[in-house]
Amino acid sequence: MSTKHTFHIPVMGIGFTIDTPLKVSKYGIDSVISLVDDILLEKLRKMYCEKFTKPYQEITNKIEDFRAKRITSYLNLINTLAEEKFEELKNASFDKIDDIKTYFNMLPDGISIKQEFQKLTASHMSIEDVKSWVKDKLTIGSIDVNIMTKVDKENYLNGEKLPSIYNDAHAALRGFAESNLESSVIFSAGMNPRLYAYIEEFNDFYPDEKGAIKKKIILKVSDFRSALIQGKFLAKKGIWISEYRIESGLNCGGHAFATDGFLMGPILSEFKEKRQELHQEVYTILENALNNKNRVVPNKGLSIKVSAQGGVGTSEEHQFLIDQYNVDSVGWGSPLLLVPEATNVDKHTLGKLLKAKEDDLYLSNISPLGVPFNSLRGNSKDAERIAKIDKGRPGSTCPRQFVKLSKEFSDKAICLASRQYQNLKIKVLEAANLAPDAYKKKFNAIVEKTCTCVGLGTSALLVNNLNTKTEGPGVSVCPGPNMAYFSKIMNLQEMIDHIYGRKNVISRTDRPNMFVNEINIYIDYLKDKIDDAKENMTTRQEKYLLTFTNNLNDGINYYKDLFSDLKYKIESTKSDILNDLEDCKAALNRLHLEIENQAKLIPVTV
Repeated sequence: MSTKHTFHIPVMGIGFTIDTPLKVSKYGIDSVISLVDDILLEKLRKMYCEKFTKPYQEITNKIEDFRAKRITSYLNLINTLAEEKFEELKNASFDKIDDIKTYFNMLPDGISIKQEFQKLTASHMSIEDVKSWVKDKLTIGSIDVNIMTKVDKENYLNGEKLPSIYNDAHAALRGFAESNLESSVIFSAGMNPRLYAYIEEFNDFYPDEKGAIKKKIILKVSDFRSALIQGKFLAKKGIWISEYRIESGLNCGGHAFATDGFLMGPILSEFKEKRQELHQEVYTILENALNNKNRVVPNKGLSIKVSAQGGVGTSEEHQFLIDQYNVDSVGWGSPLLLVPEATNVDKHTLGKLLKAKEDDLYLSNISPLGVPFNSLRGNSKDAERIAKIDKGRPGSTCPRQFVKLSKEFSDKAICLASRQYQNLKIKVLEAANLAPDAYKKKFNAIVEKTCTCVGLGTSALLVNNLNTKTEGPGVSVCPGPNMAYFSKIMNLQEMIDHIYGRKNVISRTDRPNMFVNEINIYIDYLKDKIDDAKENMTTRQEKYLLTFTNNLNDGINYYKDLFSDLKYKIESTKSDILNDLEDCKAALNRLHLEIENQAKLIPVTV
C-alpha cells in the first residue's frame, strides 16, 4: 500500500474497477481488481493489447487451467502498462511538468513530500535536479485483487469433477500467485478453509529475512473475533495477514453482510484497543509455524495495517476515522462511480446514479448468493429480468456460471438466477397448491434473483464499446446508500480534493453522519426481521431479535458517549449527531417494545 495517500479504491462489482489501477496507480493510488470473471478479463486483455500494440495470444477454454492463465496474463499486462505509465510520468519532459504537478496536487496537504516538492519548484533548481528528486520520491499505487472466498464453484472436464485446485476461487488465487505483481489479495465474503490451505503452496506469500512479502493478504472482516480466528488459522500455516479491512455490515456497496447489530464505531474501537494483542498472539503462532516448516523467520517484525470502508462521504469523516481509530487507510467506493476517469460506468447507469435518492438505493434479495445485496432501482438488468418474467421465461441463460452453487435439485450445482433452477423451483411451487397471495410471494422470491455474474461486469464492455451479444446490454450496479448524496460527474482531481477537504462536491445539506446513517440502516433491517416474524414468532426468533436490539442499543450509547466528550473538528456537527442519536434510540425503543409484545403471543410449551 502507498504510504502517501490515506484512501484506497475498493473493488466495485466485477467490471466497474476491472482496469482502475491502469487509470490511477500512476498517481500513487491503491485500487482493487475483481477476479471473478476470467472471460471479461480476457476480453479486456485483448482490447488493451491492441490499444498499446502488445502481443496477444488468445487463451481459450480448451487450454488446460485456462482460468488461472487468463487471470495471470491480464494482471501481468495491467502491471506492465501501469508501470510504463508511471515511468513516463517520472521521466516527463519540461513541457509536461504539469503531469508531475498533478501527482503532487492530488496528495493530502501537509505531508512532507508535497511540501518538499513545492519548495523545489519555487526555487531556482534546474529541471534536471527536480526530475532526479522526483524519480527517487514518487511511488506507484498498489494493484490489488479481490477474491470472494465463497464463489468457489466446482468445475468439470468431460463430465468428471476436477480436483478442488481447479475450483473458481482456487484458480483465481493461483492466477494471482503466478503473476508478476507485488501487491495484495483481498479475501472477502467469509472464511474458506480449503482455499486458505491452498495459499501454502505458493512461496510469494511467505516473508523473507527482512520481513518483505511479495504477495500479501488483506482480510475483509466485520468484527475483531473474526479477524483473530482467521488470523490464527492462517498463521498456523505460516501465512501472515498484513492488513485487516473493516467494512460496515450494511452501510456499504455490493453484498451486505449484516452483523448481529454490532456497529462500525465500536468494532473499530475494539481493533484500536486490541491491535497489539492481535499482532502478538498471531505472530507467536506464525513464528512457530515457520520454524516447523523450516522456512525463514524474518529478523524484522511484520506489521499489521487496519483500514476501514463503508459509507464515508466527507473529509471530516475520513479524517475522523484516521485520528480516532488509527486506521491506515479509508476506502472510498460508491462516489467513485461518478468519476469516469477512474471507473467503468455506462451512460444509462451513470444517469440513474446521478438522480438516485435514498429510496432508489435499497437492500435487495436479487443476488443468487442468497446474501442481501445493495442495488439501484430501475437498473437495466432489472428491466431485462422483468421482461423475461412477463414473457413467461424467467431466469437467466447463465452464460458465465460462476455462481452455480445450489445442489437442491442434483449433485451438480446450478445457479439460483438460472432459468433451469427457476423453472424447477416454480414447478415445485405449483405442486404445493398454495393460496394466491402465498403463491405470489414465493414466486416473486424465486424470480427476483438476477444474473449478477454478467450484470456486474457488462458496464466495462459497454464503456469500451466491446461486443455484448452473449451478455446482453443489461447492467446491475451495487452502490451503497451513501450514493444518494453525490449527484454530479466529477474528475479524479475533484473527487480527491473532496476526500482531503480542499473542496466539497456534496450540494445537499441534509446528509446524516456516516455512523448515524449506519444505525438507521440497521434499524430498517431490524424492522424487516420483525415483520418476517410477525405471523408466528418463535422463541429462537425472539432471542435473536432482542440480542440484535441490545447490541444496537449498546452501539448508540457508545456513540453518545463518544460524541459528547469529543473535542475535535467534528464539533461543528456534534449537536446534530447527538440529536440524531436520540431519535435513533427512540425508534429502537419502539421496536424493542414491539418485539416484547409479539413474544407474549408465543405459545407456552410444557
